[in-house]
This record gives sequence, C-alpha cells and structure tokens, in this order.
Amino acid sequence: MEFDVSTLMMIFFVIFMIISMWKIYAFLPNKQLADDDTTPQATKDLLHLMLRTIELHEGKLSNVELFEKMQENDEFDSQKFWRFNLNRLNQLLQKYYIQNPETSTILDIYKTMKL
Repeated sequence: MEFDVSTLMMIFFVIFMIISMWKIYAFLPNKQLADDDTTPQATKDLLHLMLRTIELHEGKLSNVELFEKMQENDEFDSQKFWRFNLNRLNQLLQKYYIQNPETSTILDIYKTMKL
C-alpha cells in the first residue's frame, strides 16, 4: 500500500490535532474547586458577612476598616475566602450599590438596614 506525501501529511495532521485537543481538555478545570469564592453562594455569604459587619459597627467604617473587620469576624472562613482582598470588597460594595440605588456609602447601607 503506497501513500503519497499529501495523504501522510493529512494523517499526521489529524493525529496531532487529536493529541492537541486531548492535552487542552486534560488541563481545563472540569469541576468546581472547593475554595472557589466566585460562586453565587460564596458571593451571597460574603455579602451577608459584609452587611452583618456594617450592622455591628453601625456603618461607621471606611472600606479598609470594613475589610479588616470582616476578616476578624468569626463567621469569616479563611480557608474558603483565602483570595478575599480589598478589591473584592469594593466589587461587593459596587454590586450592592447597583442593586440598591438609594445607597452610595457604607453609612447609607446601615441607614437603609435600620429602616
């Protein structure tokens, strides 16, 4: 059985394409990580913790102070939220401000919670 060059090239191309696709598939994350803090449930937990911390300190916090107080809270799971940082807190605050247009500061959040 005799193969010409173009047939051999096509066979090798297909073989290497299959191998390449398998390598890409093998390295893609197929399941959710246990410490993934971007899931809706984890975001909900962080938002709840943020609101609880604001309520405990009567809204008299800056962003940095809120970040520190949230990390000091007993409900804060440092294993799950090990990537939590000030930027993530700012994103949570912005999300809350968008969902509640009557708020624009941490003190406003506290005031609306007390209504």
